[in-house]
Amino acid sequence: LPAAMSLAETASESAPFFSEDSEGEEPGGSAGRRPPEEEPPSGVSSVRALLTVLILCYINLLNYMDRFTVAGVLPDIEQYFGIDDGKSGLLQTVFICSYMFLAPAFGYLGDRYNRKVIMSVGIMFWSLVTLASSYTPKEVSVCLVGVGEASYSTIAPTIIADLYVKGQRTNMLSVFYFAIPVGSGLGYIVGSQVGGAAQDWHWALRVTPGLGLIAVLLLLFVVKEPIRGAIEDRPEDHTQRTSWLADLQALSKNYSFVLSTFGFTAVAFVTGSLALWAPTFLFRAAVFTGERPPCSEGNCASSDSLIFGVITCVTGVLGVASGVQVSRQLRTRTARADPLVCAAGLLLSAPFLYLAIVFAQASTTATYVFIFFGETFLSMNWAIVADILLYVVVPTRRSTAEAFQIVISHLLGDAGSPYMIGVVSDSLRRTDSFLWQFRSLQLSLLLCSFVAVVGGGFFLATALFIEGDRDRATNHAPTGETDEPIVVPQSGRSTRVPVSSVLI
Repeated sequence: LPAAMSLAETASESAPFFSEDSEGEEPGGSAGRRPPEEEPPSGVSSVRALLTVLILCYINLLNYMDRFTVAGVLPDIEQYFGIDDGKSGLLQTVFICSYMFLAPAFGYLGDRYNRKVIMSVGIMFWSLVTLASSYTPKEVSVCLVGVGEASYSTIAPTIIADLYVKGQRTNMLSVFYFAIPVGSGLGYIVGSQVGGAAQDWHWALRVTPGLGLIAVLLLLFVVKEPIRGAIEDRPEDHTQRTSWLADLQALSKNYSFVLSTFGFTAVAFVTGSLALWAPTFLFRAAVFTGERPPCSEGNCASSDSLIFGVITCVTGVLGVASGVQVSRQLRTRTARADPLVCAAGLLLSAPFLYLAIVFAQASTTATYVFIFFGETFLSMNWAIVADILLYVVVPTRRSTAEAFQIVISHLLGDAGSPYMIGVVSDSLRRTDSFLWQFRSLQLSLLLCSFVAVVGGGFFLATALFIEGDRDRATNHAPTGETDEPIVVPQSGRSTRVPVSSVLI
């Protein structure tokens, strides 16, 4: 029966634009030709699979490096345009909103067409618009940058899921998500240092576009599209595509997916707020305590951005690695290990972030120490949340699930949190003195600790449903509108019958 369920066709070595076929060899092959025995079910060799992960990691690093370059030069931008905290926060919000609303469209395409081509076009567009935005730094340019990034972030994790399973998948997702904190940290460093060296913050935005074009070439000539779901030994009929509305209905009933998405939304809220405002907050604290003179020229917070960038890189690596390792050890004791580790990371980060904000006026060293521990615990979630989504959602819905997790987490998380922090800061500021510039931002940032605790609660709720949802995804068999015909040999002929008949 499994052999009969395979399609007797071989995909071409290079899939056409928007082809629905994978570039890997289909199981079964064509008559008279057998694929090499060592060929993985995904159709991608082990060496090429590893190169694919490294290339996707490189692109993810560029993605976050570009996103947080603005935060590294935010005081310079505020001074250049003469804008307040509310309008500064709106820069990040405009970008996230475009990225968020286009994610479902790319999720739909990613579940149905050639993912490599979609990503290549999106990254090419992103690189060109990013370069253009350095010459016309307006909201519309920032918005268009989000269009390019939406094409990549919804699709890349699903390719990794089709190349590896179980422990190997977790390890490769760890490599992929190392790029988020490391890229973010490099964004602060590049933004502040390149802007300072050029004495013009515009040049900080011109570093990543060239690197993005290199990423497009690597995607087109090195990455190979894997066969969807083949690595998980799923029968062909179990990976039939369903309608978009059917996918949404199924995802809405997947409580582990829904609750972990809300938990990840809290992570996005906190990281989005800190990413944009932390260097500026540290600079204002130094001005308030007299450690530094007020900003009168460009390159205002370069040292704070540099230090915060290094901390973000280091804590990201430590947090992602420790989160995966703790989860792996805890899985031997409980099947609910992943959401419990995510909950612990958020709940432990909350008090350290609170102390970092409160101690800013008393001790800069203590502030950096508390930020270090708070960001380390916060970073424990990245790879684990992605792994949860991939094993509680069936392969043909993963890009859609990734897209809607992006929509929800950004809509309620970092799309509004930088702007919210800025607006609250402006509303609390009584005068424009250095004292109230610092104090108002300090009080508004305390929201981060509260949101972290709420997010921990959502992950604890996820632990109640994780086992059942994982079993349902693993043993998923299509029913109803997904009953697609399969091939069953009868008397030397192939007869097409409904899936449900075979299952009965």
